[in-house]
Parts: sequence; structure tokens; C-alpha cells
Amino acid sequence: MGCSSCSSGGGQPKGCRNNGTCGTSGCNKFTVFDWLANMESPNGQQAFDWAEVRFKNGRKDFYKNVNNITLQPGDIVAVEASPGHDIGVISVKGDLVRLQMRKNNFDPEDPNNLKKLYRKANQKDIDLWTAAREREGESMYKSRVIADGLGLNMKISDVEYQGDGQKATFYYTAESRVDFRQLIRDLASEFGVRIEMRQIGARQEAARLGGIGSCGRELCCSTWLTDFRTVNTSAARYQQLALNPAKLAGQCGKLKCCLNYELDSYLEALNDFPDTTKALETQRGRAFFQKKDIFKRIMWYAYEGEALTWVPLSVDDVKTIITANEKSEKPASLEMFKEDTLELEPQLTDVVGQDDLTRFDRKTKPKRRKKPTANATKERKPSPAVTPPRQVRNQPVQVKNSPKPSGTTKDGQPLKREPIDPSASNSAARKKRPPRNNNRRRPNNPKPGSQNE
Repeated sequence: MGCSSCSSGGGQPKGCRNNGTCGTSGCNKFTVFDWLANMESPNGQQAFDWAEVRFKNGRKDFYKNVNNITLQPGDIVAVEASPGHDIGVISVKGDLVRLQMRKNNFDPEDPNNLKKLYRKANQKDIDLWTAAREREGESMYKSRVIADGLGLNMKISDVEYQGDGQKATFYYTAESRVDFRQLIRDLASEFGVRIEMRQIGARQEAARLGGIGSCGRELCCSTWLTDFRTVNTSAARYQQLALNPAKLAGQCGKLKCCLNYELDSYLEALNDFPDTTKALETQRGRAFFQKKDIFKRIMWYAYEGEALTWVPLSVDDVKTIITANEKSEKPASLEMFKEDTLELEPQLTDVVGQDDLTRFDRKTKPKRRKKPTANATKERKPSPAVTPPRQVRNQPVQVKNSPKPSGTTKDGQPLKREPIDPSASNSAARKKRPPRNNNRRRPNNPKPGSQNE
């Protein structure tokens, strides 16, 4: 059975507009595995004639199969409602229902709890059920406008229509009591159905709306969590978490339910720690507790008057000092136990490169060096270093291309040097260039067919 309100068109959970909570067989949020399905009843007893039926947003109830209809999990059935009938999906049947009743404190012998399961839904029932579900989104927005016009301090978070379309249940949250008598009259005249208002808490609202938590996964209350236990700030203190409301609060505005998940492990580990209210007596002075690390089993103490100097001690060393103090014995100092406290760093092994955060980065290849040419490989004689003379104003400078006089001649006689005329200018040593002809222009090549021809 596909869901017509799914964007995927086939009831697939990944494309469901109702976040997998529309109640069809393809979008089951609270699936129950029937591990007693293949087992026969003992001593020839008849199978339990009650069934658990699931509705929108994980709402479940128990109904008695008075007509002994053959049912399977996932079947769409018509059940008793007030007034009319409702449409739901079978989630659990058989003997496992008895265990579910015991878990939810449901008494099947109480006549007030007796609700009947009529039949399997036919095509007409399914069409009415689908048409009613399509009206829920528009009805919720209109009801919010009506409530805002009446000035009511409430937030309507969800609407659920009955399977036959005769009744609509509006779920809302409010900080205080709300007088919605006029609102019910306006909603009944607007939608033409029976109206029921039901107040829910902030956690139930977050479970209905759904979302992504700070852990990156879908909210627990909208996927598998069914019972909402009380979460206290003491759970954060035991786990040594900073009391920051922005980090400890979930999307519902309350403390996160996951604070209770590891609380038992922390309490069990803290039972092995000594009393932190007692001061450690040493010959150097008294030391008071400052901080502890539950995972490393390390406790930090500071001497009286030296609050900025902390000494780490293991839990066993602290117990040894407390036992010695009870015998009126004082160790020399806390530093003598400091050597036993070793903070070992975990050694991680990178097997497939999962620890390398830069493994996806684009690595640039090193530039290749150019191969030396044939001319460059030939041995070249080093040229003598020639330093040009320092240029001074009004003094001649030797031309680079002019040959320098050597110190002696071929016969070994000293060379006579001619004196340099200081009046000669530097421009005289340079070669004279022809004057630039600025009047030269490019030849004017007329185009064929022009007037210059």
C-alpha cells in the first residue's frame, strides 16, 4: 500500500512528506518485531484474539478481533471509534500483544478498554482515509490563523483526521491554560467536522515534527523512543558537563534525553572513587580536592594556600593516603606519589587511511626539473671576475669593450701608461649614434580604387 502524500509516489520513507509517520506499511516509525510469530501456542491454546493497531505519528491502541479475522502485520483495518470508525495498520498480533499490554499497563478484562476490530479496510475506506489525510496540512494552517485572530496564547502543531473524516483532533502546546471554547465553534463551522483539542508537551511536539539533532542523526523521539523519562541537571553534573543551556537543551527546549543513556555507567564508575569532601593530610600541609577525570581515574589536589598548583594523583594513591590518615600517619608530600601517575596516550593504528583528514585533498605533483642541454654540459672555463670601476662625477670611465693594458710587454719591459685627461667627458667614450629621424613615417599604401590612384 503506497501513500499518496509521499513525494516519492510509492510510500518510500526517504521521500515521505510526513517524515515517515503517515502510518502506511512503507513508512513505519515504531516497528515491532514479532519474534513469536512462528511459535505455536502451548497445550493447544487458541491464539490471543487482540491486536495492536498503529495510527499516525506512532499512536497505538489495542483492539479485540471479535470476528476472528485472519490478520497479518501491515494489514489496513477498520476499528471502532467515537463516533464512527477509524482506519489503522496492524503492527503486532498474537501472543506478543499480551506482552505489549503488560508493558503499557493495559487490562484487557476491563470493559471500559474493550474496543472492537471490525474488518479489513476495503477500497472505499482507503479512499476516504487518503482524502482525509490530504486535508490535514491545510486545516492546520487555517486553524493557526483562527487561533491568532482570537488572541489565544497557544501553538497548534499537528492535526489528525479520523479514518471516516467525521472527526479531527488538533494537538497544541501552551504554557498556561487556554479557553478554546470559541475556537472549537469556529473550527467546527469552518471544517464541518467534530473537533477535539488535545494538549501535548514540548517533547511530544518535537517527536511529531521531527528534525536532526546536534549529533547529526534524526531525533530519537521521532524514530524509536516511546517513553519520555525525566531528565535532571544532576545527570549533567555526574558526567562533568558544563551547565550550558544552549548545548544541553534539545530542539524541544528541554534537557536532551540522551543525557540518561550513559548515566548508569558514570554512576557505576563513580562508586569506586573516594570521598572528595575529605582533605588529604601531609607533612607539607593539607590538600583539597579540585578536579577528577572519570575515564583516566585521576584526581587533582591542591595544597592549602597554593590553589594554582594542582598535583595529579591516581585513585589508588588517594585511597592509600586516606587510609594512612585514618591511622594518624602523614606522608611527606603528594609529589612522592606523582611518579606513579602516568598519562598514557592512546596509540591508534591507521589501517586503511581513515585517520588521514587530508586524504581527499588534491595533491599537486612536484615540478620536474628540466634536463640540461648538450651545450650546458660542456665544461666552461671560469671567466675572471671583473669589477667595474666606481663612477665618480666629472671623471672618465673606461669602456667595457676597450682592451685593458697589461702590466708588462712581451719583452718583459714595463708598460708605459698614458695619463688620462680629466677634462674628457663620459659621453666622449661612448659611440656616437645617428640622430633619430622623427619625420620618418610609414609609406602610405593606398587601397585600390581610391582617389589617390
